[in-house]
Amino acid sequence: MSIEDQYLGFLHSKPLQEVEFLLDLPLFDFQELSTTLQKLEEAKIVIRENEVLGKRIEHFFEYSIVNSKRYDLISKNIQIFDNKITIGELDFIVKDLLKKEITHIELVYKFYLYDPNIDQELHRWVGPNRKDAFLYKVEKLKNHQFPLLYKKETSSILKELKLESHEIKQEVCFLANLFIPMSSKEKNISLSNNVMGYWIKHNEFTSEKFGAFQFFIPQKHDWVVNPKSNLVWFSYEDIIMHVNARLEQKKSPLLWVKRSEDTFDRFFIVWW
Repeated sequence: MSIEDQYLGFLHSKPLQEVEFLLDLPLFDFQELSTTLQKLEEAKIVIRENEVLGKRIEHFFEYSIVNSKRYDLISKNIQIFDNKITIGELDFIVKDLLKKEITHIELVYKFYLYDPNIDQELHRWVGPNRKDAFLYKVEKLKNHQFPLLYKKETSSILKELKLESHEIKQEVCFLANLFIPMSSKEKNISLSNNVMGYWIKHNEFTSEKFGAFQFFIPQKHDWVVNPKSNLVWFSYEDIIMHVNARLEQKKSPLLWVKRSEDTFDRFFIVWW
């Protein structure tokens, strides 16, 4: 997939509205930013071939800020140290030219799967390999990343930028791609406005159910891309060995599914 395909996928991502209430902080106005920047000039953005998805998202966000008419980028990826030990990082500090405000923005880009077997509702959103969780990230933002702005170790860096912490607003840009069980009959799933696909257990991926379709396993840095951009597809028989290899490594692959010439799906197959 091209960098432009990835960028367009990033622009069509959805902010997770509920985070605003959980953090008691305003959401960054990503929708306004994304609707005004549909063209990527690849000459103005440098992404190494081996850069992971998270870093690519940071590049795309920076590109969008720098090329917008509303914002000026003041600084990014500000490392905070205590006796030469890194204690955290501030993602972006920007100037909002419309509101005439300085804003610290934390950028989050996540994929979460809904596991109905977990007791508490918001705890049910977990990473594809269960190494991450929605509420864990919210707590980290609330208790570590946003308070970092006001630590004494940060003040000297802000002074170099001719800023004071009390002058800076804080916002979160929390973009989430959510997947629910394909067999789920639950109607009151939390955060459901951001659902973009499904997940199934490995024993549900059978030729009886899926043998008529075509598939592709994107690399993780292409997870953001719309499947309709893909040109190479494989049969169920060709893809199943690749699926099994990942499951044996306890990795839950994301599959793109081509059901017809104009119908595409995304779903994870989980090992757990």
